[in-house]
Amino acid sequence: MNLFLKRTFLPSLIATSLFGATLLPAKPAAADENVLRDTGIGAAAGAVTGAITGKGSVLTNAVNGAAAGAAVNGANGIRRTSVRGRKNRNVVQDIGVGAGAGVVSGAITNRRHTGSNALTGAAAGAAIHLLTK
Repeated sequence: MNLFLKRTFLPSLIATSLFGATLLPAKPAAADENVLRDTGIGAAAGAVTGAITGKGSVLTNAVNGAAAGAAVNGANGIRRTSVRGRKNRNVVQDIGVGAGAGVVSGAITNRRHTGSNALTGAAAGAAIHLLTK
Protein backbone atom coordinates (compact mmCIF):
# COMPACT_ATOMS: atom_id res chain seq x y z
CA MET A 1 0.00 0.00 0.00
CA ASN A 2 2.82 2.37 0.86
CA LEU A 3 4.52 1.77 -2.52
CA PHE A 4 1.19 2.37 -4.27
CA LEU A 5 0.83 5.80 -2.56
CA LYS A 6 4.37 6.79 -3.50
CA ARG A 7 3.87 5.85 -7.14
CA THR A 8 0.48 7.51 -7.35
CA PHE A 9 0.80 10.73 -5.41
CA LEU A 10 4.49 11.57 -5.48
CA PRO A 11 4.71 12.44 -9.22
CA SER A 12 1.61 14.61 -9.05
CA LEU A 13 2.91 16.31 -5.89
CA ILE A 14 6.23 17.08 -7.59
CA ALA A 15 4.49 18.39 -10.71
CA THR A 16 2.17 20.57 -8.64
CA SER A 17 5.01 22.04 -6.60
CA LEU A 18 7.07 22.82 -9.72
CA PHE A 19 4.07 24.36 -11.46
CA GLY A 20 3.14 26.41 -8.40
CA ALA A 21 6.70 27.66 -7.91
CA THR A 22 6.93 28.97 -11.45
CA LEU A 23 3.67 30.89 -11.18
CA LEU A 24 4.49 32.71 -7.95
CA PRO A 25 4.42 36.45 -8.48
CA ALA A 26 7.88 37.99 -8.47
CA LYS A 27 8.67 41.40 -7.06
CA PRO A 28 9.38 43.87 -9.87
CA ALA A 29 12.75 45.55 -10.18
CA ALA A 30 13.31 48.52 -7.95
CA ALA A 31 14.53 50.89 -10.67
CA ASP A 32 12.17 53.72 -11.50
CA GLU A 33 11.48 55.98 -14.46
CA ASN A 34 14.68 57.97 -13.81
CA VAL A 35 17.06 55.10 -14.46
CA LEU A 36 18.20 56.52 -17.81
CA ARG A 37 18.87 59.92 -16.25
CA ASP A 38 20.90 58.38 -13.42
CA THR A 39 22.79 56.13 -15.85
CA GLY A 40 23.69 59.16 -17.99
CA ILE A 41 24.83 61.17 -14.98
CA GLY A 42 26.90 58.22 -13.82
CA ALA A 43 28.48 57.77 -17.26
CA ALA A 44 29.43 61.45 -17.43
CA ALA A 45 30.82 61.45 -13.89
CA GLY A 46 32.77 58.26 -14.65
CA ALA A 47 34.30 59.74 -17.78
CA VAL A 48 35.34 62.92 -15.94
CA THR A 49 36.74 61.00 -12.98
CA GLY A 50 38.69 58.72 -15.31
CA ALA A 51 40.15 61.73 -17.09
CA ILE A 52 41.24 63.21 -13.76
CA THR A 53 42.79 59.98 -12.44
CA GLY A 54 44.28 58.96 -15.78
CA LYS A 55 43.31 55.31 -15.35
CA GLY A 56 41.62 53.49 -18.23
CA SER A 57 39.94 54.81 -21.33
CA VAL A 58 37.02 57.20 -21.50
CA LEU A 59 34.73 54.38 -22.63
CA THR A 60 35.57 51.99 -19.78
CA ASN A 61 35.25 54.77 -17.23
CA ALA A 62 31.89 55.79 -18.70
CA VAL A 63 30.68 52.18 -18.55
CA ASN A 64 31.86 51.94 -14.97
CA GLY A 65 30.04 55.15 -14.04
CA ALA A 66 26.89 54.11 -15.91
CA ALA A 67 26.77 50.83 -14.00
CA ALA A 68 27.21 52.74 -10.75
CA GLY A 69 24.40 55.12 -11.76
CA ALA A 70 22.03 52.27 -12.48
CA ALA A 71 22.90 50.64 -9.16
CA VAL A 72 22.33 53.88 -7.23
CA ASN A 73 18.97 54.26 -8.96
CA GLY A 74 18.02 50.72 -8.02
CA ALA A 75 19.09 51.19 -4.41
CA ASN A 76 17.07 54.38 -4.13
CA GLY A 77 14.13 52.83 -5.96
CA ILE A 78 13.55 50.66 -2.92
CA ARG A 79 13.18 53.75 -0.74
CA ARG A 80 11.06 55.64 -3.27
CA THR A 81 7.83 53.95 -2.34
CA SER A 82 6.81 56.97 -0.28
CA VAL A 83 7.13 60.70 -0.79
CA ARG A 84 9.34 60.96 2.29
CA GLY A 85 11.68 58.30 0.92
CA ARG A 86 12.07 60.20 -2.35
CA LYS A 87 13.11 63.42 -0.65
CA ASN A 88 15.36 61.96 2.03
CA ARG A 89 18.14 60.37 0.01
CA ASN A 90 21.19 59.18 1.89
CA VAL A 91 24.52 60.46 0.53
CA VAL A 92 26.50 57.71 2.26
CA GLN A 93 24.28 55.07 0.68
CA ASP A 94 24.60 56.63 -2.78
CA ILE A 95 28.39 56.84 -2.57
CA GLY A 96 28.71 53.34 -1.10
CA VAL A 97 26.44 51.70 -3.66
CA GLY A 98 28.24 53.58 -6.44
CA ALA A 99 31.65 52.45 -5.18
CA GLY A 100 30.53 48.84 -4.88
CA ALA A 101 29.00 48.84 -8.34
CA GLY A 102 32.16 50.46 -9.73
CA VAL A 103 34.30 47.66 -8.32
CA VAL A 104 31.98 44.98 -9.72
CA SER A 105 31.78 46.71 -13.10
CA GLY A 106 35.56 47.01 -13.20
CA ALA A 107 35.92 43.31 -12.48
CA ILE A 108 33.52 42.50 -15.32
CA THR A 109 35.27 44.81 -17.80
CA ASN A 110 38.66 43.39 -16.73
CA ARG A 111 40.07 46.60 -15.29
CA ARG A 112 42.73 45.86 -12.71
CA HIS A 113 42.58 49.16 -10.85
CA THR A 114 40.21 48.38 -7.98
CA GLY A 115 40.80 51.69 -6.21
CA SER A 116 40.18 53.66 -9.38
CA ASN A 117 37.04 51.61 -10.06
CA ALA A 118 35.73 52.34 -6.57
CA LEU A 119 36.59 56.03 -6.93
CA THR A 120 34.82 56.27 -10.29
CA GLY A 121 31.70 54.57 -8.90
CA ALA A 122 31.74 56.70 -5.75
CA ALA A 123 32.02 59.87 -7.83
CA ALA A 124 29.08 58.72 -9.93
CA GLY A 125 27.03 58.08 -6.78
CA ALA A 126 27.93 61.49 -5.37
CA ALA A 127 27.08 63.23 -8.64
CA ILE A 128 23.70 61.52 -8.79
CA HIS A 129 23.01 62.48 -5.20
CA LEU A 130 23.91 66.12 -5.81
CA LEU A 131 22.12 66.50 -9.15
CA THR A 132 18.87 64.72 -8.26
CA LYS A 133 18.28 66.28 -4.87
